Amino acid sequence: MTDPIADLGEDFVDAWPRIVRSLAAYTGSLDDAQEYAAEAIARAVARVGHDERPLGSLAAWCTAVGKRAWIDDRRRTAVEQRHAERLAGELRDEAGRADVSHETSALDAPLGDALDDRVALLFVACDPALTEQARLVLALRVVCGLDVARIAAHLGVQPSTAAARLTRAKRALAEARGRFRVPEAPERRVRLPVVLASVAGMFTVAHRDVLDPQSALDDLGRQALSIADALVAEFPDDAEVRGLRAVIRLGLARRPGRLDERGAAMPLDEVDRRRWDRRLIEAGLDDAAAAADRGDGRFVLEAAIAGLHTSAPSFAETDWDRVVAFYLALERVWGSPSVTAGRLAAELHRSLLAPESGERTASLRMIELELHRLADGSAPYAALDASLALADLAWRTGRREQAATEYARLAALVPTEPVRRFCLARAGAVPPPAG
Repeated sequence: MTDPIADLGEDFVDAWPRIVRSLAAYTGSLDDAQEYAAEAIARAVARVGHDERPLGSLAAWCTAVGKRAWIDDRRRTAVEQRHAERLAGELRDEAGRADVSHETSALDAPLGDALDDRVALLFVACDPALTEQARLVLALRVVCGLDVARIAAHLGVQPSTAAARLTRAKRALAEARGRFRVPEAPERRVRLPVVLASVAGMFTVAHRDVLDPQSALDDLGRQALSIADALVAEFPDDAEVRGLRAVIRLGLARRPGRLDERGAAMPLDEVDRRRWDRRLIEAGLDDAAAAADRGDGRFVLEAAIAGLHTSAPSFAETDWDRVVAFYLALERVWGSPSVTAGRLAAELHRSLLAPESGERTASLRMIELELHRLADGSAPYAALDASLALADLAWRTGRREQAATEYARLAALVPTEPVRRFCLARAGAVPPPAG
C-alpha cells in the first residue's frame, strides 16, 4: 500500500510550510494551523484519490479548505459564535472573488514580508524560550510536515516521547508569545544562531538516518539545503550561514556511493569518490572559502572539516593533521560529545595510517581509552559513534573476533538499516569459535 502523502511528493514538501504559515497568520495559532493544515491535506489526498477535478495549487486549495474548517469549528462554539459569523462572511466574500481551485484564492492574506515561508516558520519555531529538542521537534513537524511517528523514527525515540515533546513545545511557545507572529528583522538576527542549529539538526538527522531517500518527502537533506539557500538569500554576508550551507552541500555531494550493492553502508576508505557530485562539491567549497574569510565560528569550522574530507584524493591522502586541528578548534568553540567523537575518529585514522612504532601504539591506546569513556557515559548518538569507532579499531588492528562480537551487538542498536547491514556483514565475516 502506498503512502498518499508520499504520493504528493514535492507538491507536499513545497506546499506544507505555505499552508501552515498562511493558516497561522489567519487563526493566530501555530497549533491550530498545523491541525487544519493536516486536515486540508487529508481532504486533498481523498479528492485526488477519487479523480475529481484538479486542485490547481495544492497550497492555495488547502489554505482555503483549512480556513473554512477552522471557521466551521469556531461556529460550533457558542462563545465565539459572533466572531465566527464575521469571519465566515469575510471568507464568503473572498470565495466570491475567485474559485478556491485557483492559486489566487487562498494566499492573498498579507504575511508581512517576502520572507521564505519555511524560514519564517523556523524563526517562529526556534524561539529561545524553547529547549533545543523542543525546537527540533517543532521544526520537523511545522516546517517539514513530518508526522509524529516519522519524527520519532528520525530521532530514535518512542512516538509517545516525540508526541509529548511536540505538545510541550507548542504549549511553551503559546505561553511565551501568545498569538502567532513572525519575528521582525532585528529579532530574526537575534534568533539566527538557534535557527542555524535547528537546520543543522535536520541535516544531521538526514545524514545519519536517510542514506538513500526514496522520495522528496524522505529527503530531509535536500529540504535542509533548500532552507539554507533561503537563509543565504536573507543573510548573504553571514559567515555562519555560508558555513552551514557549505556543510550541507558537501554532505549531500558525498551521499552517492555511501551504499554498496546490497544496500549496506560503506566505510569512508571504501567509498568510490568518483561517484560524488562534483557540482555540489565546487559550490560547497566556494561557500566554505567565503565563510572562512568572514569568521571562525562553529559552522565555519565544520565547513573546513567537510572541505578537507571532500577535496582529498583518497582516504589515505586526507590531511588528517589539519582535520584534527580543526576538530580541536571546534571543541573550543562548540564543545559537544559528538564533536569529541569526531575528533577521536580523526585521531584514530591518523594513527592507523602512521608507520608502526611505539609512539603509534601508545597513541592508539590513549584514543581507545577516550573512546571507551565516551561510549560508556555520553549522549546516545555520541556513545554510538564512539562504539562504532571502537569496533573499527579492533577490526583494523587484527582483533577480528572481538570486532565481530561488537559489531553484532551494535547491529541491534543502530537506527539505520544500511548501517545495521554493515555491522552484520562485519559480524559475519569472522566464523564463531568452535565449540
